[in-house]
Amino acid sequence: MNRRLISVLFFALVVAGGTSYFLYRLILVRVQSQGHTLAANKLVVAKHDLQVGTLVRDSDIEEASWGGPVPEDAVKTLADADGRGVVATIYQGEPILVHRLASKGAGAGLAATIPVGLRAVALRVNEVVGLAGFVLPGMRVDVLMAGNTPGQDQASTGTQCRTILQNIEVLSAGQKIEKTADGKPESAQVVNLLVSPDQAEILNLASSETKVQLVLRNPLDTKSEVTKGTSIAQLFGVSLVPAAVHSTAPAAPRLVRTVIEVPVQRRTSVVEVFHGAKRTEETFDLPPGKK
Repeated sequence: MNRRLISVLFFALVVAGGTSYFLYRLILVRVQSQGHTLAANKLVVAKHDLQVGTLVRDSDIEEASWGGPVPEDAVKTLADADGRGVVATIYQGEPILVHRLASKGAGAGLAATIPVGLRAVALRVNEVVGLAGFVLPGMRVDVLMAGNTPGQDQASTGTQCRTILQNIEVLSAGQKIEKTADGKPESAQVVNLLVSPDQAEILNLASSETKVQLVLRNPLDTKSEVTKGTSIAQLFGVSLVPAAVHSTAPAAPRLVRTVIEVPVQRRTSVVEVFHGAKRTEETFDLPPGKK
């Protein structure tokens, strides 16, 4: 074989080997540097599942190395999470995020889960009203009211029903504010609804004066529907006449027809009747216009 060709091949192998070794060292150094940086990230994670309303203690959290991207609102130190209430379920090994904890000093329990500007109203329900225990925290419901309208004739209208609140979030249900350990819904005796102050007044008045029913809705359906309400009379096909509207405007002039009765003079005729030697007279009324 030509010596010149052998020299060229040998030189090409040396250059390729040197380039490969240089790239290998460069990639290895970069991977080690990146791995060291990721391993250096420390985050506060949960030692076990933390349910809503739990007050975080030192025994519930720990610092751990985090190899992935660091969330922007992640808690960096144990002191930032200690003593704060949980407002959203945190699972074991999951980073503690700021928006899942109540503000410092807010404490724990149900009150810590109420956003600023809203109210939690307790509604006493039975299994039927509470949808047989399937009303769970986080679900959305509508509130129906059934009763008699004051100041109206109840004999003609009967009980009336209408929707008073829509797309209301369930804050808690039953004695606990979470599902059971096996994930099954439990019977709800008291349901706490998250409402505005105005809605709280409506719900309190409706629950004390009428019968209230909860209607479960899809959480993705946030549209409010305009309802007309219904009554017992309408269910039986009876059309209701709207109540008269009182107006302060002067009444329009009306034509009054007066009927005057004129007495008619009575006209009679006398007829003599003979029965043998006996004579009698019969009186008859003549029709008008007859002579």
